[in-house]
Amino acid sequence: MLIIRKLTKTVGGRTLFEDADMTINWGERVALVGPNGAGKSTLFKMILKEEDADAGSVEVDDYAIVGYLAQEAGDPGDETVLEIAIGITPELTKAIRTMREHEAAGTTDSADYHKAQDVFDASNGYQLEPKAKKILAGLGFAPDAFGKPAREFSGGWIMRAHLAKLLVMEPDLLMLDEPTNHLDLTALVWLQRYLLNYPGALLMISHDRDFMDALIETVYEIDEEKLISYTGNYSSYLEQRNKRYTQKVQAYRNQNKEIERVQEFIDRFRSVTSKAAQVQSRVKTLEKMKRLPKPIAPRKVFKFNFPQPQRSNQKVIELEKIHMAYGDKVIYDSLDLTIERGDRMVLVGPNGAGKSTLLKILAGELEFQSGTRKAGFNTKIGYYSQHRTQSMNEANTVLEEVMASGGDMREDEARSILGSFLFRRADVHKKIRVLSGGEKSRLNLVKFLVNPPNLLLMDEPTTHLDIISIEALLQALKHYEGTLVFISHDVHFIKNLAEITLHVDHGKLTRYAGGYDYYLEKSGLDDSRGSVTA
Repeated sequence: MLIIRKLTKTVGGRTLFEDADMTINWGERVALVGPNGAGKSTLFKMILKEEDADAGSVEVDDYAIVGYLAQEAGDPGDETVLEIAIGITPELTKAIRTMREHEAAGTTDSADYHKAQDVFDASNGYQLEPKAKKILAGLGFAPDAFGKPAREFSGGWIMRAHLAKLLVMEPDLLMLDEPTNHLDLTALVWLQRYLLNYPGALLMISHDRDFMDALIETVYEIDEEKLISYTGNYSSYLEQRNKRYTQKVQAYRNQNKEIERVQEFIDRFRSVTSKAAQVQSRVKTLEKMKRLPKPIAPRKVFKFNFPQPQRSNQKVIELEKIHMAYGDKVIYDSLDLTIERGDRMVLVGPNGAGKSTLLKILAGELEFQSGTRKAGFNTKIGYYSQHRTQSMNEANTVLEEVMASGGDMREDEARSILGSFLFRRADVHKKIRVLSGGEKSRLNLVKFLVNPPNLLLMDEPTTHLDIISIEALLQALKHYEGTLVFISHDVHFIKNLAEITLHVDHGKLTRYAGGYDYYLEKSGLDDSRGSVTA
């Protein structure tokens, strides 16, 4: 279906690919991995014919339909959520609206109605609409949202509508760039189950390793300007990559030993006339030998020890009879919640159910209308949100800001931690004032780790991180001795941290005294909403 041959591409003077090859067969499930900046998005653009190769070819089967989900969607026009999901043409849009107008007016015997109905029938409208509604429901849209203009929704919900459009269309090659970014856990589980039965081929970029493990059967890694193929899911790829690196190191050492041995013979007998032919032969051997490059070690998770927080009281924080509303919209009524020392609690539930609001109430970031919030005597709270940054000195560099937060931390330790969270060598000298929102969020995260409070409240801490950075954060939090309450849609992250699951659903809290798998089992989510198949 897709064949890439001898691909070479240079961007800004930097070679991303040189003589790279890749093949995706019909129905195959493939992940494209590599560090940020390796060329994943550029390769997608070349497959989509949005960029040209410097050399080589990118060939898609003439009969294959390609569908692509970008990380961000453009601003919608006047179309409704359902119209986006159906993926209809302007002609079909006009026909549907004409039919609805006549149906509402009771004039379905008119010529205009029958003409519109013919267009609708020719476009398979009666099949597309029910399928689109089922998929939208699976992705978390309420039925009363289908007919609303898409512009009334946030960017994340608009992305879901565009994802639904692709699933309705069922392209032969479905290309997904971070498809789980805008999904809550319920929608993520549904999408994962749906894609298991998807009839076409998948090519995805993702930082969600559990999602890839469940779906992927081939991994292509961008490594040393090549596309290296690994059979199996993401976890299998990690094992194979480490073995491959070990083999490359051994081959590199063996070649160097051989070069030294041959060079030693040349140097020893260069002046011996009787050995001249042998010396010349070995000189030619070295000249013809293709030198192996020194293998670059795979990026590893940096493990660091940060100072542990002061021990809190047994009851870290309590909420009693909390009433929280935005105008006429009641979020919580008579809410009770107790967080105890050492709890590791994840908040789960659909988007808009009140998870972030609850975290802000715990953090003291929101004023509620009635009830009490009691923090323990020794409780020190740290609140992390991707949309909020700690107070930072805008004149400081990234390195200076971390050093100021980390007490006795050495500069090399600070640099290593920053490197784990995607601040490269030159980045540590950037001034705070020039950082992007994502960079400030990551810096905020590092500041928490080098000087943690004893109650850590975290809202989607993995959003701006790659897989290795997520693993570094995960390892740090595993050794954290304080109390942790967090929101995340990264299943791997949740499974490795959560010991209590709190389901939040429009004011109602349901506590599960176990991790994510226990919650799935007891809540019935494993079996729910699974009737829609590709």
